[in-house]
Amino acid sequence: MDDLIVRNISRMIIPFIQLYGIFVIFHGHLSPGGGFPGGAILGASIILYTLAFGAEKGHKKLPHSTSKWLESGAIIWFILLGLFGIFAGHVFLTNKAAGFYMGEVGDIISGGFIPLVTLAIGIKVGSTMITLFHTMIEEEEH
Repeated sequence: MDDLIVRNISRMIIPFIQLYGIFVIFHGHLSPGGGFPGGAILGASIILYTLAFGAEKGHKKLPHSTSKWLESGAIIWFILLGLFGIFAGHVFLTNKAAGFYMGEVGDIISGGFIPLVTLAIGIKVGSTMITLFHTMIEEEEH
């Protein structure tokens, strides 16, 4: 696509879309949202960039190999957070019972390690969307 208006509008709104995605991820334990919708928003912002500026620039912004590493790293991070509870003598993904600091109710640091779990989920969802999109583009080009 070679549309000047789409490129300029995308250039202006993509940072705000990404900021909103990060907000949704980190406030998921306080309000509706969390890792899945926040990751979908972040993934969609990179897909929008790729659609507006072309596959080559999209791959330069977030290479396919980096996206795959993010996917794998997010799963490993999620599993390690879950194992924290087991190593503390409780069940998988135990939070307060394992002695994790819970903070004050309503504060951004009030969910124990739930914000870390939602961050892992957000990275996984966003990178999966990007990986799938890049895979489809590569198959279409060949």
